[in-house]
Parts: sequence; structure tokens; C-alpha cells
Amino acid sequence: MFNSHIQGFLITFLITLVMVPLIRKFCLKRGFVDYPNKRKIHKKPIPTLGGIGIWISTLIGFLILIFTNSNYSYETGITGIFIGGSLLFVIGLVDDIYDLSPGFKLMVQIAATIIAFILGVRIEVLSNPFGDPVTLGILSFPLTALWLVGITNAVNFIDGIDGLAGGIITIMAITLGIVAIHSGQPGSAFVAALLSGSMMGFLVFNFYPAKIFMGDSGALFSGFVLAGLSVTGVVKSVAVSVLLPVLIFTVPIIDMSFSICRRLLKGSNPMKADNEHIHHKLLKSGLSQNRTVAVLYSLCIAGGTIATFMIGAHRTYLVLMVFIILFMASFSRLAKLRRYRELKEAKLK
Repeated sequence: MFNSHIQGFLITFLITLVMVPLIRKFCLKRGFVDYPNKRKIHKKPIPTLGGIGIWISTLIGFLILIFTNSNYSYETGITGIFIGGSLLFVIGLVDDIYDLSPGFKLMVQIAATIIAFILGVRIEVLSNPFGDPVTLGILSFPLTALWLVGITNAVNFIDGIDGLAGGIITIMAITLGIVAIHSGQPGSAFVAALLSGSMMGFLVFNFYPAKIFMGDSGALFSGFVLAGLSVTGVVKSVAVSVLLPVLIFTVPIIDMSFSICRRLLKGSNPMKADNEHIHHKLLKSGLSQNRTVAVLYSLCIAGGTIATFMIGAHRTYLVLMVFIILFMASFSRLAKLRRYRELKEAKLK
């Protein structure tokens, strides 16, 4: 079973690795770029439709899942996660091009949540360490909606500097995959492997200095898939489910909580973007982009380690994390070397 998850990871990794340069070339030709402004850190226009590669490679992997391991696809909620996530990919793609209002995007997120809920992505029971589990009843939908919409936006919030969101999504997906395997949810684990492979392929081109951004299309799709997997692969099957998802999503939850509270205290729209996220604070404190990313990666891994320790799978998790971090460090180093080479060539001209 574990071999099929590795195969899924490699398939989506290679597909994204091939697709992203083609998407970047298309964006530059058509002018689909993210321009610098006071809120943003990059200094020149960057192609911003990388989410297309993430979505297509993950979808191809999912179709392979259906045709080769049909039992996985029958796992409750898997189809709902992909349909809801794909809806958010589309609305994110439109937003990347035309800049939609936060209110409209929130309405579509709720619609995606309703679809996923109908297809089985539901928080119906919460574990209670002091007694019997709590059955939610009519509170099932509002709590599920709050979680799915909240985590989706939290993941989108952290997409602010090169390599940050992609790396955090990869770490969280691998953590969810290990918890799902340990909890007897191989379908959820397989989807987590597909997403982490897609994101690793994208990261090759997204480490500082980034050649392409994932945009809202990639962030909203990935955030919804992660949120859905945390319901199907963690909350439905693990005894300490109330705490585990919070630990796994440590970085986006902390960032979103502080961002919303800060904006509400200022009297501004809690969904309106600004430049006061955790990663902005770390940059303003004097850390470089790479060191800021490393600090937040470490915090995310710490939460994942505690979560996997609680279910007895921390050794496997730490081995995979060492492999993934070495992988990421290699890509980051290659990106820096590429930047030095480009600067040297520019000086010679």
C-alpha cells in the first residue's frame, strides 16, 4: 500500500515539473503576471498561474487512483473534496486574472463546502477526553463549513513569500497522509501524497527567487483539499481528533487568527489582504526570505511531529521529513545559484 502512495507522489511531481515551465511561458506571453506594489515583496512582474499545474497534476493522479485503485475512490468524501476543490480552483483562476471581490469568493467557498458536505465530508462526532464522544447533530454542517472555509483561507493567507505556502502545504499534506494511513484511511492518504508531489514539483520553480507563483487558484484548491483530508482522514477516525488537526495546521491557524483579530481591531475587512502577516513580521525583524521560510517550516514540522507522536507514527514522519527537507534544501540552493548566475550575466552585459 505504501508503495502506491510513493508512486502517486512521483507521478504528480513529474507531471508538475514538466507543466510549470510551459505555464510560465504562456503567462509571460499573455501578460498573466503579478505586478509589484507596496504590499508585495517581489520587485518585478512574476507569472501567477502556477496553480494550473498543481490542479491538473493532482487531478490526473486522482483519475489514476480511480482506475487503478477503485476502493480508494469509494472512501467517504474523497470525490467531494476534489469537486469542491476544483470549484475553488476555477474561482481562484478567475480571481488571478480579473480580481474578484472577497465577498463573492466567500460565497463560492460556502458553495464548495455544501457540495463536499453532501458527498460525505462531514464533522459529525467530536472526541471528548473527559467522557463519551459528542455527537454534533444539526451543528455538523456549520462546524464543517467553519473548518473548511477557515482552513482554505488560512492556507491562502500564508502565500506571501517565495517558497512559503508550497513548502507548508507539502509538510501538512505529508503529515495528514501519515495520520490517514495510521487511521485506516488509505484513500485520504493517497490524495495527500498526490498533492504533496504536485506541490514539490511546483516548488522547484517557486523557491526564492521565484520564477512563478501558484496564485489564488493553487492556494484555494490546495487549502480546500487539505481541509477536506483533515476531516476524512483525521477527524473521522482518530480518538484525539480535536487536537490533531490544530497541530497539523499550526502555522496557517496562528497566522489567520492574528490577521483577523488585527484587522477587526483596526475596523478593516478581515478578508482584505495586507502586509502584516507573520512572514512579513519576520522579514521586518531582519530575517531573509529563506530564513523566514525556514523558521515557519520548522514550526509546521514541530506541530506535525507532536501530532504523529500522539498516534505512534512519529518515526516514519521524521524520516520522511528529513528526506523532504533535504529535497527542498537542494531546490532552494539551485534557485540561489540560478539567481547568482543571472546577476553575473546581467553585469557582463
